[in-house]
Parts: sequence; C-alpha cells; structure tokens
Amino acid sequence: MAGNGQGVTDIPDKMYFRIGEVCRLTATKPFVLRYWETEFPMLQPVKTPKGHRLYRRQDIELVLEIKRLLYREGFTIAGARRHLREGFGVRGGNSANEPAPVAARPAPAQPMAAAVSGAERKLLLTLRDELRAILTLLERK
Repeated sequence: MAGNGQGVTDIPDKMYFRIGEVCRLTATKPFVLRYWETEFPMLQPVKTPKGHRLYRRQDIELVLEIKRLLYREGFTIAGARRHLREGFGVRGGNSANEPAPVAARPAPAQPMAAAVSGAERKLLLTLRDELRAILTLLERK
C-alpha cells in the first residue's frame, strides 16, 4: 500500500506530480509536505510561475524515506535531516542555517538481531529515544 513505509510504492511513470497526487501516493497531508520542505533542504519541488508545487519521482522517493525515518524508525526531524544529508552527500548539501554534520558520528543503528528479547528491545528503543532527545537539546545550544 502507498505510504506504509514497508514496501515499494508504485509511482506512475511521469515527470511531474502535483501535491495532491503526492499526498495520495505517500499517504501524507499537504501541510506535512510543505512543512517538510522547510525542514529538509534536499526536498525542493519545482514551483510553477503561479507557485504550484511540482514534485519529481526523486522527490516522492525522498518523501517516503522521510516518512519512514520519522514515523517508523523514530528519528527526530534533526536526526532524519542529518541521516539524509549524510546519505545523499553532495546532493543534499548544507544550507547556511544548518549545522555541519557531526564528525566521526557512527552510522545509525541497524535493525536489532532477532536474538534480542521483547523486553531488551523495548529497553533499547527507550534508551535510543532518550539519547535522541538529549542530542536534540544539545543541537539547540
């Protein structure tokens, strides 16, 4: 199903998509897409002279990845932005108002092995969320 973050979404074979089409394909609200454009500099749909947004296939794929990171993986906005910036390299770039990537930062954790018990997994997820919250607080200073 489109936008579930777990499988491949069938994106029609065309060059540009209007915001309503992107919302349907990604199961995301228009205000969320507009907000993400302000938070993720690598998400830059083309704008028509009248100001209408036209998304490309790569923009839709990026929206799906942002959605997966935020909703499924539990990243903060800042953490997802950093993750994408590191993953996209030059393409994502840095805007003047964004901090540079943290040097020598380890790669985001891979999915936990099946050998981890439910209680251990819950504890690790809680710990991860608390560390991300601390990181977010530190980034604001």
